[in-house]
Amino acid sequence: MKTEALTPALLHRRIVASLPKLRGLLDECDCHWGCEDSVYRFYHQSFKVYALQEMTGRIVDQLQALVPGHPLNAWFLAIIGDGTNRKFTPRVNRRWLVETRPILEAFFHAQYFLEVAVKYGKGRNPPLSGMPSGWATLLYLYGIR
Repeated sequence: MKTEALTPALLHRRIVASLPKLRGLLDECDCHWGCEDSVYRFYHQSFKVYALQEMTGRIVDQLQALVPGHPLNAWFLAIIGDGTNRKFTPRVNRRWLVETRPILEAFFHAQYFLEVAVKYGKGRNPPLSGMPSGWATLLYLYGIR
């Protein structure tokens, strides 16, 4: 079976079809126990900031599910890799910024792409002229810009 080439129009159709799931996940990120509490936990120097990795992973899974088998941007994956699969130990406290900032950075990048997907998935068609930066960045995520 031949697979359809990934184009901005195809990506947009897949985003539109997945919009309820994407919107629901974005709502979870925006709730108190999502981003708000996690950033607090970072500044409070609480190991609970490590829980943010689960949300980041769920976002990445949803973004990847839009185009299964199609690789995501290598820089994005490096940022995600640096900020996930981390384990807390008491030794982390001595190097808090070095150890935990990548967790927040990974989340913020993933959340950004989720927000952009939801924003541009609400439109009836993908932006074509005067391409907005958010849509262009989303195309970079999927390697089609």
